[in-house]
Amino acid sequence: MERWSVGGAGEVESVPYSVLFFFFFPPPKFRWSNPITLKMKGWGWLALLLGALLGTAWARRSQDLHCGACRALVDELEWEIAQVDPKKTIQMGSFRINPDGSQSVVEVPYARSEAHLTELLEEVCDRMKEYGEQIDPSTHRKNYVRVVGRNGESSELDLQGIRIDSDISGTLKFACESIVEEYEDELIEFFSREADNVKDKLCSKRTDLCDHALHISHDEL
Repeated sequence: MERWSVGGAGEVESVPYSVLFFFFFPPPKFRWSNPITLKMKGWGWLALLLGALLGTAWARRSQDLHCGACRALVDELEWEIAQVDPKKTIQMGSFRINPDGSQSVVEVPYARSEAHLTELLEEVCDRMKEYGEQIDPSTHRKNYVRVVGRNGESSELDLQGIRIDSDISGTLKFACESIVEEYEDELIEFFSREADNVKDKLCSKRTDLCDHALHISHDEL
């Protein structure tokens, strides 16, 4: 092995090249991670993952709830409107006397009038206490169905697999009230005239409350 000679004051010392190499190029220092630190980082990632999963589950549950409330709301409004006598009218317009002594007042059908719809929207969410929660076996999404018939009886309904309790009805009522408050203008607009597929058009396309549920089956009693 070649050697390199250095010295001074008449002395010569031979130094191996390998020693000089490590002198000028020292080996890298390895940093050993603390096992406790690694464990804490692992728990941190796990917590983030669980948080993301829980957030997704909560968002899905919230969407199912508001979608179900919207569709139930539409069912109830359509049924209530159908119960009104088509011959029943309401006066609309100004009651001021015109110069010629007449009044600008016209009679319009009461059903679907703004006064009728406003009255319905004030009370319709109370009907949510007559609904229960059901899990769709194919999509595993929550669905809300009537558990009490229009005549107030439930014996004629198949309640298998439907969860019924005050928490569900209370939460559904709150979601219904939130929808009425936020989308009152849209509700009056849609129900002021007859239309097909109101649930899909209002709950899915207009409000985006049911973007996953264009074809959800929903009992109409």
